Amino acid sequence: MDRDTRNAAIAALWIMLLFGIAAYNLPKLMLAAGSISGVLAGIVAIIFLLGFFAVFWLRSRYQRKNQDK
Repeated sequence: MDRDTRNAAIAALWIMLLFGIAAYNLPKLMLAAGSISGVLAGIVAIIFLLGFFAVFWLRSRYQRKNQDK
């Protein structure tokens, strides 16, 4: 395992760990937001999903930019 592969694996582990913790707590957060507004609970879920995909999209752009050098 070379340095770049190891760093990618460590970054993926941290990302999955943090989003796993967030996903575990998401039902409580959505219930709390849902007691205020049903639309707010939906917005919380959408922000979570968009954030998950945005992190991997940004990471791929960063890797692609550094690969060209």
